Amino acid sequence: MKKLIIFSMAISMLAAVGCKSKQATEPEQTKSEIQQKVDEYAVFPLTSDLVNTLSANEKELVKIFIEIGKVMDDIYWDEYFGNANRASLDTISDPAVRAFANIHYGAWDRLDSEKPFIAGYGERPVGCNFYPVDMTAEEFDALKDPRKNDQYSVIRRNDKGQLYVLPYHEAFSEPLAKVDALLEKAIALADNAGLKKYLEARREAFRTDDYFNSDMVWMDMKDSKLDFVVGPIENYDDALHGLKCGHEAFVLIKDEKWSSDLSKFAALLPEMQKLLPCDPKYKKEVPGTDCDINVYDVVYYGGDCNAGSKTIAINLPNDERVQLKKGSRRLQLKNAMQAKFDNIMVPIANLMVCPEQVDSVTFNAFFGNTCYHEVAHGLGIKNTVNSGIPCRQALGAQYSAWEEAKADVCGLFLTEQLINRGLITNTTVNQNYITFIAGILRSVRFGVTEAHGLANVMCYNYFEEHGAFSRNAEGKYVIDVEKAREAAKGWAALIIAMEGEGDMAAAKAYSDKNGKIGNALQQDLDAIRGANIPRDIVYQQGADVLGL
Repeated sequence: MKKLIIFSMAISMLAAVGCKSKQATEPEQTKSEIQQKVDEYAVFPLTSDLVNTLSANEKELVKIFIEIGKVMDDIYWDEYFGNANRASLDTISDPAVRAFANIHYGAWDRLDSEKPFIAGYGERPVGCNFYPVDMTAEEFDALKDPRKNDQYSVIRRNDKGQLYVLPYHEAFSEPLAKVDALLEKAIALADNAGLKKYLEARREAFRTDDYFNSDMVWMDMKDSKLDFVVGPIENYDDALHGLKCGHEAFVLIKDEKWSSDLSKFAALLPEMQKLLPCDPKYKKEVPGTDCDINVYDVVYYGGDCNAGSKTIAINLPNDERVQLKKGSRRLQLKNAMQAKFDNIMVPIANLMVCPEQVDSVTFNAFFGNTCYHEVAHGLGIKNTVNSGIPCRQALGAQYSAWEEAKADVCGLFLTEQLINRGLITNTTVNQNYITFIAGILRSVRFGVTEAHGLANVMCYNYFEEHGAFSRNAEGKYVIDVEKAREAAKGWAALIIAMEGEGDMAAAKAYSDKNGKIGNALQQDLDAIRGANIPRDIVYQQGADVLGL
C-alpha cells in the first residue's frame, strides 16, 4: 500500500459564505498516528475498457463529465467545510494530515464518529455550511421564507445579521456557469438521444433548482453506454434538519453483459412489495416498474459520494414523486464493489468468520446483497399512514439511517425469495446470510454518525439479540442461518413500521438506545484494525488514469 496519498488541492472558486476562516494548526496526533489512519484506505485505480466499448465522441464526453465532476467536488467542499476553512488547510505542514483531510473533505473523521483530527476546528457543525454555524432553532423557526425548507438552498446572514434564503443557483453561480458551458459542449457531442435529452434537462435544472423534470427524463434513459449522475442529490450531511443536499458526480460506463442478466428483475417489484414481512397497511403503495437495474464501471467520483466511505451502488432519484410515477434506477458499481470485496471483505472474513463458514463469503453474494439493497430503497412505504406526508419529511434527520437499515435487511430478504424461486442461481441462501453478517463488520467501521454505519450497528445489535450469530472458542463468528432469517423478518417489520408511522421521537429513541457499539463488537473492530485491514478505499482517478 502506498504510504502517502497525494490529492490535488484546487483553488476555491467561491468566496466563503457564512463561515469563519481559521488558521490551521499542527495535528493533535503525531505523524505516525495520522499516517496510520491514512494507511487504513486501500488505493484503487478507477479504470474501464474504454477502447472496446466507447466511440470517439463518448470518450470526449467522459472527459467533459470528469471536468463537471471536479466542479461538483469544489461546490461540495464549500457546502461541507467552507471555502475559507478549505484554504486554511494549505497552512498544514504534515502531508499525512493534508491527505487525511482530503479523504474526509475537512477536519472531521467521518469513519470515527466525525471526531476532529485537526486542532482549532472543534466539533463538526450539525448543519455543516448549509446554515450559519451560530443559527439558533428559534431563528430558523422565525424565518418566514418558505424556501428555507427547500433541498436546494442555503441559509445565510445579511449585513444586519438577519437570516435569508439563497437558492443554490445563486449561491454557486460562478462554478455553475462553468458547468453550464461544459454541458453545452456535452449536449453537442451526445449521439444517444436519451443521454442528450437528459443533459439538456439537467442543464435547465442547474439553472432553476427544479430537478423533477430532469429526474423523470433520466428515468427514461435506458440504452446509453454512458451515465452521469450529477447535481445536489443526498442529504446525509444535514444532521440539523435533514434537508439540504450536497453536490456530487459519478461518471459511469455500462457493463452490457451483467446489466442484461439483471434486467428481468425490474418487472417483479410490485410482487416483491407484497412479499415484505410487515403489516399490510405499510405496503399498500405500488412501486413503479418503469425502472432498471444496471451494472457499471465507475470511472470518477466527485463531491459527496467521494467523501469518507465510498458508495458502491446507487438508487435514485430520491424524489418520492418520481419513485411513485416511474420507480427508480439501481446502478451497481461493479469495479468499486470488487475493490471493497477483495481488499476489505475477504481479509475480514478470514480473520473473523469460523473456518466452516468462511468459504461462504463470496463476491456473488456480496454483489447480490448490495444490488438488492438498492432495489429495496424503492419498496416499503414512502408516505406515512397517519398524515400522508413523506416519511423522509416526517422522520427528518432520523430518516437516512432508518432508510439505509430498511434497504439492507429488505434487500437480504428479497434476495432469499429470488434464490428460492430459481431466479438467482449464482449464490445460495446460506452464502447470502453469512456474507451479509460478515459485511456488517465491514460497514460498522464507518461509525455511528454516518447513516450507513448507524444502520448497520442497529442491525448488528438486533441480530445478536435474536441469536443470528455467536462466537466460538476462538472468538470467530458462527452464523445460525435459520435464526438470521427470522431476525431479518422481524427487523424489516420494525423498520418499515417506524417509517410508516413517521414518529421522529420514537425513531430517535430507538437509535439512541440500539445504535451503540458494545464492548464485544468494539473488541472485534479493534482486532480488525490491529490486523491492518483497510477500512475503506481511495481512488486514483481522472482522464489520465483512463488514458484519455
